[in-house]
Amino acid sequence: MKARTTILGRALVLAPAILLLGVALGAQQAPRSGAPAWTAPRTADGQPDLQGVWANDVITPVQRPEQLKDRPTLTEAEVASLRAKVAELFTGGQDAAFSDSLFIAAISDAKEFRSSDKATGNYNHFWLSERTFDNRTSLIFDPPDGRIPAFTPDGQKRTDATAARRKEHPADGPEDRGLSERCISFGVPNLLAGYNSNVQIFQSRDYVVVVHENIHDARLIPLDGRPHVSSSISSWRGDSRGRWEGDTLVVETANFVKNAYQGATEQLRLTERFTRSAEDTLQYEFTVEDPQTWTRPWSGMIPYQKRDARIYEYACHEGNYGMEGILSGHRAQEAAAQHVH
Repeated sequence: MKARTTILGRALVLAPAILLLGVALGAQQAPRSGAPAWTAPRTADGQPDLQGVWANDVITPVQRPEQLKDRPTLTEAEVASLRAKVAELFTGGQDAAFSDSLFIAAISDAKEFRSSDKATGNYNHFWLSERTFDNRTSLIFDPPDGRIPAFTPDGQKRTDATAARRKEHPADGPEDRGLSERCISFGVPNLLAGYNSNVQIFQSRDYVVVVHENIHDARLIPLDGRPHVSSSISSWRGDSRGRWEGDTLVVETANFVKNAYQGATEQLRLTERFTRSAEDTLQYEFTVEDPQTWTRPWSGMIPYQKRDARIYEYACHEGNYGMEGILSGHRAQEAAAQHVH
């Protein structure tokens, strides 16, 4: 994918340090409990100032790994051991570890890391950002087991049908590939860490704009209390409305396109809470709800870190060689199969 060039730009400007976040464990598991000990600076309009570039580079997996199912947190000694194992495994030359695979490889005491793509592998891990650490074993804090809830019967049926279709028709055309490969969207909320995982926030009295570096999605969020647009108007990022609750920006989003996020339906509802909890930390909570897809809502928290840096144009469609390679590769496989028979 064309994202290679933006990752290089980002690697040059981000400090290559692994940080241990100073977030209290209680606050991580119940982020809204207790009075804040730190007061956010204000904009000229008197709003909490959330502006700037914020990075999600946390190593914490989205879901709690099975081997840690009864462990919502790690001890400080275990975090130190985790950091040492990551430094040992990922020196830059091996396959890039995306999503939760970095954390899982480290806690599994793997001797080396290999991409799940056995045929070609990934590009080198060097191109990804250094990761930050906290004590949690999952971003998800509700349900308490740190796992995305089970699908409803309808949700499972749709998921199975999608998997079967993709297995039978993996690349007849670009429509068979995922939204990120097609340069459409990484979805909201975007939980991918360390891979152009920056957001930039702009504020005025009546609007907040959240720009995602991945595929340069820009979300314009009104704060004036207007209702959502008609449900007949949908989009990949939905229709967002924001309000202030004390120092927290609460954003509610509806009107998603079907399959805009993890196979959810048009009934998907997303609630996000942005709270600047320290000079360099933006606490981002999210709750995902779709009663037609999951048996219950689920919530998580990402501690975004302030970056004295710029975000770069993702330019995904410009020379999307990954898509070209996928489609031409499958055409070659089909031709080879016909020749054999």
